[in-house]
Amino acid sequence: MAYRNGTYIAFHAEGKTDPTASDIKYYRMLKAWHVNDGTEFKFVNSHDKVAAVKDTASRTKIMASLRERLDNSKNMVLIIGPNTKKDTDFVPYEIAYAVDSCNIPIIAAYTGYNWITEPEKLSDVWPQALADRINNGTAKVIHIAFKQSLIDDAIGQFNLSKAPNGGGLGYYSKEAQANMGVRFI
Repeated sequence: MAYRNGTYIAFHAEGKTDPTASDIKYYRMLKAWHVNDGTEFKFVNSHDKVAAVKDTASRTKIMASLRERLDNSKNMVLIIGPNTKKDTDFVPYEIAYAVDSCNIPIIAAYTGYNWITEPEKLSDVWPQALADRINNGTAKVIHIAFKQSLIDDAIGQFNLSKAPNGGGLGYYSKEAQANMGVRFI
């Protein structure tokens, strides 16, 4: 059995290698936040598949690599931007495998938001794989704004043995978000 201590990061790459043209910039921001602060999170980049598996590799090999990374993860950060829902390639597969096979909680981190208090109102930006699993009650999700303090707390708190409250529609209270530095304007 794998030692499941990693945090798997999933995001929509839009089939681009330009870091400014896709959500990879948010993944890189996650890494940059912790370069010098002593925080010891083991991020497992879903898109290291590009480095680990040659570009000419088959889809089967890429998916095997993704499964191996997810099998070693305690949770998943799913970065949700305006185009994530359009991903029909790896993000839906990653979500399905994370929930259906690994039973790990998802930290849905939304770009472009200052706070999240009504996650059900964001269903129009959810990838279909996430929406299906929220609706059928199999996904354990905390919905948060893409903010360092919220992401760090969720990564440290939610794992295989501790799921977010609220099933697929979990979120931090306004008070909890304010205690983590979120300003409600």
